[in-house]
Amino acid sequence: MLQLDALPRLRRPVLVLAIVGWVDAGEAGARSAGLLGAQLDGARAFGTYPLEDLVDLQQTRPTVSLVGGTTRTITWPTLQLIAGRAGRDVVCCVGPEPSLRWPTVTRELVGLADQLGVELAVGLGGMPAVVSHRQPVPVLATATNPELAEEAGAMRADYHGPTGLQTVLQCALGDAGIPALGLWAQVPHYVSATPSPPAVRALLGKLHDLADIAVDLGPLDAQ
Repeated sequence: MLQLDALPRLRRPVLVLAIVGWVDAGEAGARSAGLLGAQLDGARAFGTYPLEDLVDLQQTRPTVSLVGGTTRTITWPTLQLIAGRAGRDVVCCVGPEPSLRWPTVTRELVGLADQLGVELAVGLGGMPAVVSHRQPVPVLATATNPELAEEAGAMRADYHGPTGLQTVLQCALGDAGIPALGLWAQVPHYVSATPSPPAVRALLGKLHDLADIAVDLGPLDAQ
């Protein structure tokens, strides 16, 4: 299912994941990955994972756009793979969460990470929480080994229950010997349904601290 062009030549890349659908309060993960992808030097889309047969299209709908003001074109749900540089080599995997065949999707993405020589994987997302918008947005982490957990600092250790593909991937990457983190911006629950620029800033700041990925946060100031 994974469709690839020629693989990029990368040195010790970080894989950044923003696979949304389970939970992404404040659109923190999707918008963080979008800003990062837009700023990558030498960005190149090198692969896709078509999802039109793997999602409930009544829940994750295709989008329509106009070409030339009259002709409509349909864009089907996909995971997109983009490589570039932001202080270091980065691979972004961004898109909606599939509804089906998670083990297959997971195996293929973990295999790709191994082929690319990924040194660290980081998932980005937002979690509705009982916090105030008057305070800096906390970022809690999950990790696949104790060393990463110690480096990440504040951990999310209070949740047991259903989860999303991004966490499934995190665990599978760890099992394959690729260290993986999940970074979760704690978005005030009463504004979690609207975009949260402070949460995006908090996530990207933490990503810089832990993975040396440089992003210009200036565009977020006015927002």
